[in-house]
Amino acid sequence: MRIDVFTLFPSMVDGFTSQSLLGKARESGVVEVRCHDPRDHATDSHRTVDDAPFGGGAGMLMRPEPIFAAVEEADPPRPLLLLSPGGRTFDQRFASELSELEGFSLLCGRYEGVDHRVREHLVDDEISVGDVVLAGGEVAACLVIEAVTRLLPGVMGNEVGPLTESFGEGRLLEEPQFTRPADFRGWEVPEVLRSGNHALIERWRRAQALHRTIQHRPDLIEALGGLSVDDARLLEEFPPIPYPLSVDPD
Repeated sequence: MRIDVFTLFPSMVDGFTSQSLLGKARESGVVEVRCHDPRDHATDSHRTVDDAPFGGGAGMLMRPEPIFAAVEEADPPRPLLLLSPGGRTFDQRFASELSELEGFSLLCGRYEGVDHRVREHLVDDEISVGDVVLAGGEVAACLVIEAVTRLLPGVMGNEVGPLTESFGEGRLLEEPQFTRPADFRGWEVPEVLRSGNHALIERWRRAQALHRTIQHRPDLIEALGGLSVDDARLLEEFPPIPYPLSVDPD
């Protein structure tokens, strides 16, 4: 897979994607990340890529010429996605869709955003990592790249992981997990996980995933059409283990 990133800070993206599983995926050739700096296509000695908005207003906007020139020279894989708070919300399903492609590209905004002609005539769509405003799109781009790359065959080394973890095929949050020691400061691992009864363990895991999803993301349960009869029985059979509550400040 080839992923092109258009950014004023290529070292941010290149550095992040050179580490851990992402770095190994790049080294092995599973994914190729190419960074392009629109400043390289600025036409003045100061390499200017921004200017004041017509009609006035706070901040500066990225000019269209360097962005168009960078994209046209690179001939990147499509779709070209602008990272923007107003874009389609990026989630696990979106990551899965992108992982099925041969490649895609990301455009990182800076300052107060980009000239609207970039949206209208250059990019294919916009993508948002959440209802939050960042100083630029680089952090968001790294998030997208990691989420997509780890779904590619051979990257994680555990093909079952993406299917069973949060937002996987079951569309639930992942159940709580434990490792050694079995007793830490008096807090013991649930006995069922040490029982060796794999059928019982799977039922317990499903129940805990349901409990956690109901507590933290009931919207996911609604999206599934509610609880099945079997799931309702699992909730009665296995009580929830303690889990921190999310607090809504409102």
